Amino acid sequence: MSNYETDIDACRSRQQRLLNHMHENHIDSVVVTQTEHVQWLAGPRFPWVMQAAAAIRADGHLTLAAPKKPELDAAADEVVTYEAQWHSTLRNDQRQVCMEVLGQSIGKTLNSKCLGVEFSSFGHHSDFEARELVDIEPTLYRLRRRKDPDELSRIRKAIAGTGKMYERAREIIRSGITELEVFNQLQAAAVDEFGEMLTGTGNDYQCGSRGGPPRNGRAAEPGELYILDLGPAFRGYFADNCRSIAVTEANEQQQEAWSYIMKVFEHVERSVKPGKNAQELFREAQTILDEAPLGVFNHHLGHGIGLFPHEAPHLNPNWDDTFEEGDVFTAEPGLYAPELRAGMRIENNYRVTADGVELLTPFPLEL
Repeated sequence: MSNYETDIDACRSRQQRLLNHMHENHIDSVVVTQTEHVQWLAGPRFPWVMQAAAAIRADGHLTLAAPKKPELDAAADEVVTYEAQWHSTLRNDQRQVCMEVLGQSIGKTLNSKCLGVEFSSFGHHSDFEARELVDIEPTLYRLRRRKDPDELSRIRKAIAGTGKMYERAREIIRSGITELEVFNQLQAAAVDEFGEMLTGTGNDYQCGSRGGPPRNGRAAEPGELYILDLGPAFRGYFADNCRSIAVTEANEQQQEAWSYIMKVFEHVERSVKPGKNAQELFREAQTILDEAPLGVFNHHLGHGIGLFPHEAPHLNPNWDDTFEEGDVFTAEPGLYAPELRAGMRIENNYRVTADGVELLTPFPLEL
């Protein structure tokens, strides 16, 4: 098995963490329908145009309902399938049919007095009866924070894609190059690294701007900073890191602002460990950046990454999260002002270890 194929043992371990919660809270069964939760528990990742679902009983038996595939490597005790396509046409009633085949398989054995479901996506196509429904989503998001080795290998691969993208960016960014040309060349660099299609691409590809998608015909100008906030996803797992690259040589004001951002990274790497409050870290970074003679910092400091671009922990004044061992998170200090053309944001990815952090993005930080 390669580092990127389904790790059955890892999936079973995640199932056991969910089972522990179910036993503690007297939940008889859990049914999930969201792509990320199905992948996290059972292993396979299905494209967004296809519906899958999984049900796990308190005795550990997991049933996966999935579109028909020639081979399906899954951490499941039972796999039931349905036809997601008829004569190559995608069906629009997949959710209904998927839940029907799942219900036909487990309906007689579910026997749930208490059933855990995702409140945001458990709809009328789900006919499972229970005396009580509980929202299992907050628990799943909490359990997903600790990244297992199979998850971390995919995140590392996604990050390697950004490394290749930044290498190419530093080779091609110059006055006159268009944002679409940069975008296209960076996508190609990530595809070459992955050897397959991306499952995500990131947010910001604009020059002389805080961010946004590439603009048709917009060319880089001398003196501007090019903010590239890249988030290619590999087999469902996201990277998210940023570099700011000077179109021409950075001026003194830009270099001085950059030095304050470096102070934030020094503080993050010195202070983050299990038990550190993420809201407190945000405020400490805000204090450092407020001392810069030019530029404002007015967005979050970072967030967790994984099967979704933004997960816990949230480095944000609106959440009161605490770092835990196994978290994978971003730190993205920035400073923005018209004089900085239009500013800079630099973002690293880290993994929280027992006594500190591991830097996952060791590529150049310079403008």
